[in-house]
Amino acid sequence: MMQMPQVPARVASLARYRRDPVVMWTIRATAAAVLSYEVAVRLSSEPAPLTAPLTALLVVQVTLYSTLTTGIRRVVSVLAGVLIAVGFSAVAGLSWWSLGLIILAALTIGQFIRVGEFVVEVAISAMLVLGVTQLASQAWDRVLETLIGAGVGLLFNFLLAPPVWVEPAAESIVGLARRTRSLLVGIGEELDSPVPVAQAADRLDQARRLDKATAEVDTALRQAEDSLRLNPRVSEGLLVRLVLRTGLDTLEICVVVVRVLARSLTDLAKRHKEGEPLFPADTAQALSELLADVGAAMVSYAVLVTTPVSGNAEQAENRLAAELSAAWDRRQAVAEMLLRSVQQHPHAWQLYGSLLAEIDRMLDEMDLEHRSRRLMAELDRAAAARHERSARLAGLKRLAWIGRPARRQG
Repeated sequence: MMQMPQVPARVASLARYRRDPVVMWTIRATAAAVLSYEVAVRLSSEPAPLTAPLTALLVVQVTLYSTLTTGIRRVVSVLAGVLIAVGFSAVAGLSWWSLGLIILAALTIGQFIRVGEFVVEVAISAMLVLGVTQLASQAWDRVLETLIGAGVGLLFNFLLAPPVWVEPAAESIVGLARRTRSLLVGIGEELDSPVPVAQAADRLDQARRLDKATAEVDTALRQAEDSLRLNPRVSEGLLVRLVLRTGLDTLEICVVVVRVLARSLTDLAKRHKEGEPLFPADTAQALSELLADVGAAMVSYAVLVTTPVSGNAEQAENRLAAELSAAWDRRQAVAEMLLRSVQQHPHAWQLYGSLLAEIDRMLDEMDLEHRSRRLMAELDRAAAARHERSARLAGLKRLAWIGRPARRQG
């Protein structure tokens, strides 16, 4: 009997690809390059005006904000290179010394006009134009092609709103929290057994590698923040940006504290005799459960700051509050157990206190009131900055109005 194709599953798969920012950016960039080429073929005298699609590919970035910033700098860099080549062609042809001079001049001028990472593009454009025949006409054809490619790329991002990269950034934030929780759980499982120094040091190395993961999450979040700026598909871009940014800042602090905690446990392993467990069985069990609670709270915190729907956010907030409360209760029991252990290991009292302080720091950072105060402070700072920009713009308008010539009375 023939099986019918799973149409709903295929439709869902297509819908998922349609929401994928990478897929959407690839399609938009390809379409913009092809369209710019077709326009350049009709307007330019060059037989193969490939500068237009090349510029379109570079201009159609992943976000509208980056398109506007990099697109303008891209056009400026290419035009500067063309103008430099036109100037050099009037006095010298293409030779090794003229090539060196034009590269030196292009890189120097590129620094002055502040085109950022497109400084090299100034030199590349100048070299390509200097090397063509019939320089005067072809140079301006290259300018035209560059403007066509940049115009088509900008038009694509204005008419077809770029994808929002919030979901990938949110997934990376939650992934960082889960990875940190996994490390805390792994550390807790080893506390009731002898821990060689090499094993403790390996956990410390794992904690240090979380710094790289944090940097990768920060890159994804910066891309998401850019995708929210000037995007007509987003109504509360500022709030979303601040919630995600403050959430990642908190998790980054927790990651740093986990590294310090792993350092304390490594130092504790160095002070114990070979074959001696780090803690008594009951203390190790309680501390292991406490670290698991902290890790679970970290994941709940990441879910909270990345949850867009108010109903789900309230559910995540209640879960986080319950986990933090349970962690604080267990922390009190662990503190009493560690106090009794100090009598048997007086040399370790500083490290015991350090462990408690590090756990306290993570719980404090994830506290709901602390999160609210920090978010409100960031909102106030953003509002003040916006007010300052508005006041500056109003001042410029008044100056422009004052400078206008008075109309004669008829």
